[in-house]
Amino acid sequence: MVLLDNDLFLTELTLLFRKCRGSGTVYIALKKYDGRTKPKPRKGRPDPFVPCDNKCIVRAASAKEKISTVVSSKEVIKFQMAYTNLLRAHLDGLKKRDRKAKSKKAKAAQ
Repeated sequence: MVLLDNDLFLTELTLLFRKCRGSGTVYIALKKYDGRTKPKPRKGRPDPFVPCDNKCIVRAASAKEKISTVVSSKEVIKFQMAYTNLLRAHLDGLKKRDRKAKSKKAKAAQ
């Protein structure tokens, strides 16, 4: 997984959306990140790690490529605005859900 700067991450995410436009899937995950790079120690052992300010890690993956970035609490608003604009621009090719198949299963069960 490649850790990128916020602006470069958004640029690479745009390219990732374009590559997967015809066929393919892009998975996006967002979670809290405290800066820890090593696993937590077992019970009874001291934890020398002191967490820093609140951060979140954003990961995007397709079948062949994985990218990620760490967004600090100071940059969240700026990143969120750019991220939502990017999603609005590239999530127009979603397929509508087929409700007929679900109703056919319900009728068959009755």
